[in-house]
Amino acid sequence: MSAAKTETRRRILDTARRIVVAKGYAAVGINEVLAAAGVPKGSFYHHFGSKDAFGEAMMDSYFGDYFATMDRITADTTKTAAEHLMEYWRYFYDTQAADHCQGGCLVVKLGAEISDLSEAMRLTTKAGTAEIVDRIEAMITRGVTDGSVSVDDLPRATAETLYDLWIGASMIAKIHGSPGQLDRAMTVTRRILHV
Repeated sequence: MSAAKTETRRRILDTARRIVVAKGYAAVGINEVLAAAGVPKGSFYHHFGSKDAFGEAMMDSYFGDYFATMDRITADTTKTAAEHLMEYWRYFYDTQAADHCQGGCLVVKLGAEISDLSEAMRLTTKAGTAEIVDRIEAMITRGVTDGSVSVDDLPRATAETLYDLWIGASMIAKIHGSPGQLDRAMTVTRRILHV
């Protein structure tokens, strides 16, 4: 794919993410995204074979950026795994507390919606969230090894529990328009990790 085509595709996906996180997937039309991205209407199918393929690509792009953030957090070798974990949860907190707790997480915004609309998007989201849990598990395992974290369960079960906790807290924070649930999630996270 040419650099110009790659840039246009990225612009469409980034624009879609901003709109979709505010309105939901089903409420957003392709024409709205293309107009906001400044891309001609006829070019959509040059970049995506269908709206389903577009949604899958949007989720792939979202997870790619998310993993890059997680990689940046864990790249600092001067920090302990506990510090990496708490920096990650602080990032999660800040992302979800933004805009009166409307957040920027497509998993929180679209999880239930896309599971009913698109099997391809559901599978992409399932794979992306599994990778997030894998990375949290790896941080917990490093923390147990370096002594900065201790857990009462296996690292995998702890990672799953914490991720589920934060997804749920984010949804309730959206409903209440207040970060109270996120504050509680942070407190519980510290307790579970013994940090």
